[in-house]
Amino acid sequence: MFFGLNKFLKIILPKRLFYRALIIVAAPIIILQLTITIVFYDSIWIKANKNITRSLVSQLKTIQDVYQNNKDNLDFFTDSYKNNFNFEIGINNRPFPNISGERKFSPMDRSLRRELKSAFGNNNYWFSTTQFKNAVEIKIRNQNETMEFLIPKEMISASSVRLFVLWTTLPSIVLILIALIFLKNQTRPLVKLAKAAERFGKGDYVNDFRPSGAAEIRKAAYEFDRMAKRINRHLNQRSEMLSGISHDLRTPLTRLKLQLAMIEQKNISEKMSKDIDEMESMLNDYLQFAKTQAKEETAKINLSNLFDEIKKSFNNENLFLENIEEIILKGRMSALKRCFENVIQNGLTYGKKVYVNFQKGSNIVTINIEDDGPGIPEDQHKNVFKPFVRLDKSRNLNKSSVGLGLAIVEDIINSHGGNIQLGKSKYNGLQVKISLPF
Repeated sequence: MFFGLNKFLKIILPKRLFYRALIIVAAPIIILQLTITIVFYDSIWIKANKNITRSLVSQLKTIQDVYQNNKDNLDFFTDSYKNNFNFEIGINNRPFPNISGERKFSPMDRSLRRELKSAFGNNNYWFSTTQFKNAVEIKIRNQNETMEFLIPKEMISASSVRLFVLWTTLPSIVLILIALIFLKNQTRPLVKLAKAAERFGKGDYVNDFRPSGAAEIRKAAYEFDRMAKRINRHLNQRSEMLSGISHDLRTPLTRLKLQLAMIEQKNISEKMSKDIDEMESMLNDYLQFAKTQAKEETAKINLSNLFDEIKKSFNNENLFLENIEEIILKGRMSALKRCFENVIQNGLTYGKKVYVNFQKGSNIVTINIEDDGPGIPEDQHKNVFKPFVRLDKSRNLNKSSVGLGLAIVEDIINSHGGNIQLGKSKYNGLQVKISLPF
């Protein structure tokens, strides 16, 4: 039972901290306001209104009794009540109204009806509280005559009710508005911290983040900033070391190439040259992997223009761009270009044709890159993303490299907050499905 209630509350309650905090602040104020209003309405206003109405009806009953006992001094009688009680009294022989003028759901009408019925009985009274703005019209049946009264509304309803509601409601609204301003200022540092963490998770270098807010939030932001700087320093050191080692190895490889060129035994020279070429290819892969870790600023990228540039750089008629829409997303231009070029190059290497198309969602674009090559077995889909993994079967993927191609692609896509999946294309080759937020 409690689990179901807890689950229901999680569904209906807001998800953001600002609105939850607002409920914590505003709910007690609103509940207190409603409680005070109900208690006042029930114990003070209704009882006071009931006593006032009963006193008024008693006066009307007294007027009727006095008039029945002495009808000679009618003018003196009506003038006295007009001057002393502000009553307008009229006595005539007009027919008694048949249509009721009262409101069914009005507390004033309900209280007045109850007292008039108790004093004069059924069908011997008629009243209307809406015909005049500041007065209540009451008619009493008196044998063959009708007694008409115009009575100020202040004598039936307490005039302080609206003032009370105003003074209890207005401060509550002011307090809630003040709470809105303070809560907004308190949650803004958390929002900044969340956005900075999101940017850092996508591989962006967060250099403009400054801790702010309450002491606890400032402490968390300060520790995040220190962690981000340590991770960036570690990545830079690793990239620089890998790039330096790969670059330094180029020099002896170049000298070996020159020495092999001068060897007279060509068959040995060719075999050794192939090994050196393979080593150089591996170094190129290492350098490319190191470049993916290099610092690059995030910018707005037009995917349509990016793929047009890629198609021009390949200059291959077997690369087809289909359903390419103009989509703008934030990312690192060089890294994404290298990622797409790697996938397309694999498709052109192991297949004849490569097809690229977009599928646009509400905030995610899916880029499908398909070829008509031999494909990759399904049980190897996860393995090909591991660094230094080389497949000997299927497409012979990474046959001449160190096995970093798809590892680089996955690293770039994940750092942009996206994901990559492999599958079978409709051309019986490999389908690479890349999803990126925009």
